Formats: sequence, C-alpha cells, structure tokens
Amino acid sequence: QLQLVESGGDLVQPGGSLELSCVAFGDNMEDYSIGWFRQASGNDREEVSCSTSSGFGFDIADSVKGRFSVFRDNAKKTVFLDMKNLKPEDTAVYYCAASSRKGCAGTTFSDYSYWGQGTRVTVSS
Repeated sequence: QLQLVESGGDLVQPGGSLELSCVAFGDNMEDYSIGWFRQASGNDREEVSCSTSSGFGFDIADSVKGRFSVFRDNAKKTVFLDMKNLKPEDTAVYYCAASSRKGCAGTTFSDYSYWGQGTRVTVSS
C-alpha cells in the first residue's frame, strides 16, 4: 500500500515557476515508478512525466518538454515536478500516481494503482 500526498500548487502569473512535491507514505517508494498527471476542467487526465523507480530515468510529455523537469529523492520518499515558464494552458489539477512497474516505457494509465488527491495550479495574470 502506498499513499501519496501532493503539495505546491498555487496561483502564478504566466512566465512564473512552481515546484510541486509528491510525498509517499507506506511502502518503499523505490518499488514504484511515479507519474505526474494533470487534468484541466473538461479535459481528460494527461500524463506529464514519469520517473523510474530508481530515479535515474524519466519521461517528459512533449507538451511541457523544455519547461518541466522531474526528479525524485527516494531517501526522502519525494518526487518533485519543477515547472518553469508556466502558461495559462498549464492550469489544471496536478496528481502524482504510483505504478508497480519500475520503468516508464510502456506504462499506461491503467498501470497506476495509487493516486494522490491532487494540487491545483492556476496560471493567470
């Protein structure tokens, strides 16, 4: 069992930056790959990033590549999503999720078994 708690969401102006955190409680986080997803109002949930269980590999969605980065500290059981040059279209509720698949390649939405409650990011002037 794993519980995930996100934090760091806020109201930020376009061009601003935010860092989201996802803290894991329960099982050893090193047993899971961790994904960040976002869901804007009226849209499907979109995968933003994935980090492998080791923390040495990651994927970033093309829609945020060059602006978002992900890193994790397994010792602190925390995964971070660093977001720069934010745009209004980044406005969404951001969720972290855990999959028992250790790698990101081939991991699909249905592979993520544990989800956090989400943290809201609003990009607006």
